[in-house]
Amino acid sequence: MWLFTMFDLPVDTRQARRDYCRFRNLLLDQGFSQMQYSVYARFCGSEEIAETYRRSIESKLPPDGYVRLLAVTDRQFGKMQSFHGKKRATNESAPSQLLLF
Repeated sequence: MWLFTMFDLPVDTRQARRDYCRFRNLLLDQGFSQMQYSVYARFCGSEEIAETYRRSIESKLPPDGYVRLLAVTDRQFGKMQSFHGKKRATNESAPSQLLLF
């Protein structure tokens, strides 16, 4: 299962930029990878693990802006088509083992 986090946060004030950086760093610290600008994804081994990350993100949402969370199965993720320019690119694959830091 893949958990996507998509967000549109304001950066018009100093505090808003700080909130944006904190939220982005939260995602990176939790093992999310940037797929596109403001779109991050993380592989989760099960629905329960995905729910844990959902709750963690929800508890640290910035005060303004939009954040969306979307969970898709590995099979649905594999059906995604990616392009770099006009050339087809390969999708990210699920990690073969858990990484410990």
